[in-house]
Amino acid sequence: MAPTAELERAPEPVLPAPPQRRAVTVTDEGAVKRAVRATALGNAMEWFDFGVYAYLAVTIGKVFFPAASGTAQVLASLAAFAAAFLVRPLGGMVFGPLGDRIGRKKILALTMIMMSAATFAIGLLPSYAAIGLAAPALLVLCRMVQGFSTGGEYGGAATFIAEYAPDKRRGFWGSFLELGTLVGYTAAAALVTGLEMGLSDDAMLSWGWRIPFLIAGPIGLVGLYLRMRLEETPAYQELAACEEHQARPKLSIRQVLAGQWRAMALCMALVAAFNVTDYVLLSYMPTYLSDTLGFAPTTGLMSIVLVMIVLMLLINRVGALSDRFGRRAVLMGGSLAFLVTSVPALLLIKVGSWPAVFAGLLVLGLALLGYVSTMSSTLPALFPTDRRYASLSISFNVSVSLFGGTTPLVVAALVSSTGNDLMPAFYMMLFAGIGLIAAHRMEETAGRPLKGSPPSVSTEAEAEALRNAPRIPTAR
Repeated sequence: MAPTAELERAPEPVLPAPPQRRAVTVTDEGAVKRAVRATALGNAMEWFDFGVYAYLAVTIGKVFFPAASGTAQVLASLAAFAAAFLVRPLGGMVFGPLGDRIGRKKILALTMIMMSAATFAIGLLPSYAAIGLAAPALLVLCRMVQGFSTGGEYGGAATFIAEYAPDKRRGFWGSFLELGTLVGYTAAAALVTGLEMGLSDDAMLSWGWRIPFLIAGPIGLVGLYLRMRLEETPAYQELAACEEHQARPKLSIRQVLAGQWRAMALCMALVAAFNVTDYVLLSYMPTYLSDTLGFAPTTGLMSIVLVMIVLMLLINRVGALSDRFGRRAVLMGGSLAFLVTSVPALLLIKVGSWPAVFAGLLVLGLALLGYVSTMSSTLPALFPTDRRYASLSISFNVSVSLFGGTTPLVVAALVSSTGNDLMPAFYMMLFAGIGLIAAHRMEETAGRPLKGSPPSVSTEAEAEALRNAPRIPTAR
């Protein structure tokens, strides 16, 4: 019997591979709210301390620098204020890379502990009359601990909210971080005003000035509790699960920042404009009104409190506008407002009546909204996820150290040396011009995914639409 020929099996048809479904993050609004609440409270704590120190600058000068007198005493107090900013870049260099390597949550908890402990310690310091030169030395040491911890605070907090928020609402949710700033400043100003109105000068110098600093202890414990309850951001969780990230060796600062120089330059320019205008209005103005223009201390503080209340009512609305019209438009609008209104606002303040003082401060506050409402959503979007905390913390704090923290001291010295009490306006205009150029040069990031992360949306329907789309928009 002839062998039968082996039947060849017909090859199976090759079917096209199913289209790959894109990764899309669906945010949980409850988780977003918890993240925003915990990070905003930490920011409020940070700026409560800085506000208290700025508003008590004259009193602190008398307690810790009694050998000086008049303007020199105020300048010495403001120099101690600026000392915290000298070490902020070091804090950014330490905490930033750690936040990218071991997680945002752990570093934010650590910075909260350090910040609240150092602030609480200031309230316990003996005066110059008790221990001499050791008193101002300990004050500067506590300020430097605060500055070091703050070096990891803002960059981490802004990163945390940005990585939790959906792309189309990042401006709105990010504005809550700066709402925390305003809450901290307002609480500081209101508390200091209440103490100055309710206590005698001797009582304030003896023990009253300590109360705002001692409050930092319990506030810090609350903030720490809230932060420890949070989960890591979705963007970082995805990054941490990546084998390449897990296997990556520890990088030097130079390696971490490689390829980020243009983004860092833009970040530093925007931060310089933001911080100079912010510190002139919220930190220096009370000293300017009392020391330079001769107003009663409570007049300036109450005016600042009312202006900040107005800003708190508007900041989230302007943040939402940046989601709709873009970050660049809002930032450029704020810069132009400072260029046009700084001098007229200070001329109004110099009129001397309370309505004129309030009107001038309010004009500057409304201009500041262009920065304060959008900065915390603009800056994290400049950097990729795997290097965001480090790049943002370092560039932010270098800029703040050079320009922001020195603002009260520099402006006070300029007014003192030139005799021109419009110097604060000219200084704000200079940096507003820098901010205008930086905002014009940056790429629009509103509504786009963060660099190195998948799109983030609010609902499963939005996610499904993006998964089925031929192309997902990404940040350039």
